[in-house]
Amino acid sequence: MSYLSISFSHKNTDIQTREKLAFPNEENKDRFLKQLIDDENIREAILLSTCNRVEIITAVNNTSKASKSIIKKLSNYSKIDFEDLYDRADIYENDGAIHHLFSVASALDSLVIGETQIVGQLKDAFRFSLAKNYCEQKLPRALHYSFKCAAAVRNATSLGTGSVSVASTAVAKAKEIIKNTAGVKALVIGAGEMSELTIKHLLSAGFDVILTSRDIKKAQILADTFEEHIKVEEYSKLEELLNETPVMITATSAPYPIITQDMTHECSFERYWFDIAVPRDIDDIESSNLMIYSVDDLQDIVNSNMSLRAEQAKTAYSIVNKMSLEFFEWLKSLEIEPVVKHMYTKADEIIEKKLNNAMKKGFINRDDEENIRKLCQTVINEYLHLPQKQIKTLSKDNQCDIVVGTVQSIFGLSSDANMLNIHNCDKFKIN
Repeated sequence: MSYLSISFSHKNTDIQTREKLAFPNEENKDRFLKQLIDDENIREAILLSTCNRVEIITAVNNTSKASKSIIKKLSNYSKIDFEDLYDRADIYENDGAIHHLFSVASALDSLVIGETQIVGQLKDAFRFSLAKNYCEQKLPRALHYSFKCAAAVRNATSLGTGSVSVASTAVAKAKEIIKNTAGVKALVIGAGEMSELTIKHLLSAGFDVILTSRDIKKAQILADTFEEHIKVEEYSKLEELLNETPVMITATSAPYPIITQDMTHECSFERYWFDIAVPRDIDDIESSNLMIYSVDDLQDIVNSNMSLRAEQAKTAYSIVNKMSLEFFEWLKSLEIEPVVKHMYTKADEIIEKKLNNAMKKGFINRDDEENIRKLCQTVINEYLHLPQKQIKTLSKDNQCDIVVGTVQSIFGLSSDANMLNIHNCDKFKIN
């Protein structure tokens, strides 16, 4: 079985394409993942869909057939031509797939390098697939190691500090434009995680925050989590709020634009709207004294931060490279360990058989059984110590499969290395 990742991000698609590829709700994700798993070439699958990327992370039997099948299903879902999607897609196999996964988890592939939301989004995507039984063993091993890598990057660098999310970048842009933010009203639409982050940054920047959402109760609960006063307005007042507030940031999960041309009135003051949702919340609108920024428009701030983060990114990538290699070494050790344990299990079976035969024939007394068993086990342990050490060393070589096969053949072991069921996904807790 091979690792396969297919990636559509800000690097290879524009926002219009990402809107069509986005999975705005769990029902869509569930239906698509089920279609993937129903394919005979795809054994496990995880779907990550954020404002900046769609990642299909899989374990497959045949990477070439699986790639085409996945992109065909994405084409049917998004109504984008198959050839267009296939040409755009970044397709990673095995080593490349793991390196890419670790880079994504460590926020090195993000629009904003070092942004802190991606690892949480990846964990949510993993939890979803795990709960639905769309992944069992191969992907959980990779995902848990990717979280370990992300933690190592955070601990070794300062990439996670400063303006490191789309929400914080939008607020940074607003502050750059307005300069004196004291008393300036900023409207936030939506009551999800991205809105919560947006509010935090707006308050820190000195704005007066107004919050509205279709779910007014959820909006009030969110507002109450902050020490500062946040005014919560009914969603029915959205049009009025849009035309009297200088700054607006929207981050809903609506599958269609919620702000349209007919809602936009001409105003005498400058307005700055930031649409950090994918699909976009703001339709194509033309109005004087109105500037609209989408996710992709925030790239200039991202670029200005890149030079400051370049050295930190080098350190981070060296960690990703190192841990990608370590991961495959660890996988090889998982193949070897059951074989080694099986060797000892087989030895114990022989000891028991020979002991029972010797006692039946009267060669040894039953009173001496335990001492003789311990002696035999000591002999076996000493005899197998060097071979097991050598096997584990050889397992790090590229010929691991040959080593495993040879040992199994010499010792007459079962070829089913999973018989001991000692590494079945490990059932890690996702922190």
